[in-house]
Amino acid sequence: MTKIDTLRRFILPCFAPPLAAPAPAPAKKRISTSLRDYIYDDPKIQEPNLLDLGRLRKGSEDVEDDGSDAATGSTSPVTVVPPRPSKTMVIGTIFGPRRGHVWFCVQHDRLSTKPSLLLELSIPTQQLVKEMQSSELVRIALECSADSEPGLGSCPLRSVPVWTLSCNGRKLGFATRRKASEQNRSMLKTMQSMTVGAGVIPSGTGSALSEEIMYMRANYEHVVGSADSESFHLINPDECPGQELSLFLLRTR
Repeated sequence: MTKIDTLRRFILPCFAPPLAAPAPAPAKKRISTSLRDYIYDDPKIQEPNLLDLGRLRKGSEDVEDDGSDAATGSTSPVTVVPPRPSKTMVIGTIFGPRRGHVWFCVQHDRLSTKPSLLLELSIPTQQLVKEMQSSELVRIALECSADSEPGLGSCPLRSVPVWTLSCNGRKLGFATRRKASEQNRSMLKTMQSMTVGAGVIPSGTGSALSEEIMYMRANYEHVVGSADSESFHLINPDECPGQELSLFLLRTR
């Protein structure tokens, strides 16, 4: 029997490997006391998140605080921000007969012969041309006083009938708001296909054009600063640093 036991001990392992020893049970991880209240082994017994409960409690306290503030009538200071000026693009045309004076026309649509603003300026056409040739910066200011006539301070700025006119700081007369005449409409109809340009419209081009009309047509940036101030700024084409021209409407109080 001793020989047989010896053979079993050395030969049997060659045909049948020994059974693996059972793996030891994993050691249970220790949970720190700071996380023990938030982690549970059984998902069926998990409790609600304490952080969410904290947020709910804090929110209820905030609501109660707001109610107490409203009851006491205390209000937080409100910062008043001044309104920003509005900006739009319009088509502006400066024109006038060679031996006459200057007009300024504002259109939102070049195909329309009814301008949104038409002003007759007392500046002679030749004088404005010389002013633009001698200086690249031209500022035309039209001013009015709200106390000069009753109701002048409450009407829209474009409805003011008469303005005091200054060009580059020199007073040169007055400006008057006009309605478009047949001659004005004929001239605007002639330039319907043009957005930017300058030149001369020869006499006899339209039935109402009796003499040559010099003109400069371009896009203008229309800025409304307040109920008492508006301005129109000439926009030069890209890469063409040409004439800088602006027209201001100002009402003093």
